[in-house]
Amino acid sequence: MAEESFEDKTEKATPKKREEARKKGEVAKSRELPSVAVLLAGLITLTLFGSFMYSHIQIIMKGAFSLPILNDLSISDFMVFAQRMINLFILVISPLLAAIFITAVLSNIMQVGFMLSAESIKPKLSKLDPIKGLGRLFSKQSFMELFKSLLKLAIVGGIAYLTIKSEMKNLTLLGDMELNSIIAYILLTIFKLFIRCTLAMIFMVVIDYAFQKWDFEKKLKMSKKEVKDEFKRTEGDPLIKSRIRSIQMQMARKRMMQAVPEADVVITNPTDLAVALKYDSSVMSAPKLLAKGAGKIAKRIKELAEKHDIPIVENKELAQSLYSLVEIGQEIPPVLYQAIAEVLAYIYKLKGNIQNFSSL
Repeated sequence: MAEESFEDKTEKATPKKREEARKKGEVAKSRELPSVAVLLAGLITLTLFGSFMYSHIQIIMKGAFSLPILNDLSISDFMVFAQRMINLFILVISPLLAAIFITAVLSNIMQVGFMLSAESIKPKLSKLDPIKGLGRLFSKQSFMELFKSLLKLAIVGGIAYLTIKSEMKNLTLLGDMELNSIIAYILLTIFKLFIRCTLAMIFMVVIDYAFQKWDFEKKLKMSKKEVKDEFKRTEGDPLIKSRIRSIQMQMARKRMMQAVPEADVVITNPTDLAVALKYDSSVMSAPKLLAKGAGKIAKRIKELAEKHDIPIVENKELAQSLYSLVEIGQEIPPVLYQAIAEVLAYIYKLKGNIQNFSSL
């Protein structure tokens, strides 16, 4: 049979298919979101800790440039000095590193949750197929990534051009400024450029994530036949399940019928329902329902009762109550004690056995 066309896939993906896709690492995810989130976290961190980092980096640089004036510096002394400088530098930029790391992790967790999939990194020979590789190169996803890259380039380039253009009037003033003021001005301009680029990229991220979500849901869609086949695999063929239920009911009915000869009384509707009860005061706190049935099953219960000389009592209301309230193997509820006691008293009186009834 030919494969169903993509247009035939009109049904939403089932939870099982979503779970299988997730195990393979296939989720709706925007690659732009972590990048923009990391950039924004870095800018915020620099805003909060920038002066602290700048002043301490100055101290580290002054210490580093003082190295040539040290006398008789051995290799071991130099290694200790270099390690100290590196540790100080890492300590100074640790807020920035921590912010970037935490943001990168959280931005991915927010999109797809906690997910570890070895399937996505498993080497596959199909990826070496040049025909399939060429197909992926000219796929819709590749064109979308190319479009996003060009769009990012255009956004960053446009914002950089407009930002620098607006600052051109201040360039003539730099000659009258001190070196620290010039550096501060350049850093402020760069910071302004990053802020504007980040805000523009946030808008792009929203659009990209919406597209990825839509495209992912479209790829996951299933045909009606696929949904039906999956249901058969997970829940079983309905015909087979129906047959199994039928066999189970027949076996349960057979066991129930085998218990009828042990009953003390059968209460009937008189024609539609039949309920078999047994009471043994030495092991039971209340009478137990051994069998019940309607129609043909009720008729069969009465035939077994007649065959084994079990008394049959016609009581329409009591039979209906027992049939609807009590399941097979259960003891009767207290609300029916009085009615059942009267029936058993009548039966035991006929049999001349009052001792078994006295404890009810």
